[in-house]
Amino acid sequence: MAKKFEGGVAGNTAAPGGALWVDQPTGRRRMPDPVRSSAVRAVLIVAVTLTDATISFFLTVTGSWLALPLSLGAIAGTVVATWGVLDVLITRQMWNQRHGVVSEPSSTARGRRRERRRARREARSAPPPPPRVPARGEASGIWPPPSGTGRG
Repeated sequence: MAKKFEGGVAGNTAAPGGALWVDQPTGRRRMPDPVRSSAVRAVLIVAVTLTDATISFFLTVTGSWLALPLSLGAIAGTVVATWGVLDVLITRQMWNQRHGVVSEPSSTARGRRRERRRARREARSAPPPPPRVPARGEASGIWPPPSGTGRG
């Protein structure tokens, strides 16, 4: 009798047709890919900047000549790290604006979208209105209008 793969235990091999990976539900949804890549980039930049600043501090304490170039690098890194964090916020905001609000129970936009969809559906399914007969003197394709309308 073949043992079925249960997942999560190291060293087990999957039985034929068994799943190798089972996603477990989490409380939060995954970030969109552009926001994720921006966040990873920002974390890497901040980590390098903090490492640079720490090394710069220790070189300053010891009186090394490398303290000045690394201090300037730490200042430049701070500017770049600030840009990286702002990039995450801007990318996230841009994603939300292009792809709609996050659908949560408290979202007010969901009800409005539902109403707009219902109105469009009803407009498509409703029969077209009958052609309107123009009133006397209204643009009916005859010019000049017949006499007796008070227009010359």
